[in-house]
Amino acid sequence: MKKRLFLSTAGLLFVYVALIAQSVPVEIISAFKKGNSDELRRYFSDNVELIILDKQSNEGRLAESNIKGFFSNHKVNDFVVNHQGKRDDSGFMIGTLSTMQGCYRVNCYLRKERNEYLIHQIRIDKIND
Repeated sequence: MKKRLFLSTAGLLFVYVALIAQSVPVEIISAFKKGNSDELRRYFSDNVELIILDKQSNEGRLAESNIKGFFSNHKVNDFVVNHQGKRDDSGFMIGTLSTMQGCYRVNCYLRKERNEYLIHQIRIDKIND
């Protein structure tokens, strides 16, 4: 009985710590999984830096247009978060985006603004197979 109570308590503590440690909103992860630029755009900060295949854009409207163009040219099959974390008022996520054209590494950096985490930078690089 004591063993069961201990394991239950340990399990609940683990789940609680995992939820508290999550820094990237699930909606951002979902947007990458779907290749949905409109959903992703809602989490852009006022000045988001977007680097796609070594092409950089810093302006909000241009960044929105570029991410939309990427998703329309690269049909998304899946997105897997490899690592994520947070420190103070910033967070990050590193993931693998699988598309019909190949796999891409996604680095996403966030900052806490107006009591929510917003995307400050997205970098998408082709993974060499």
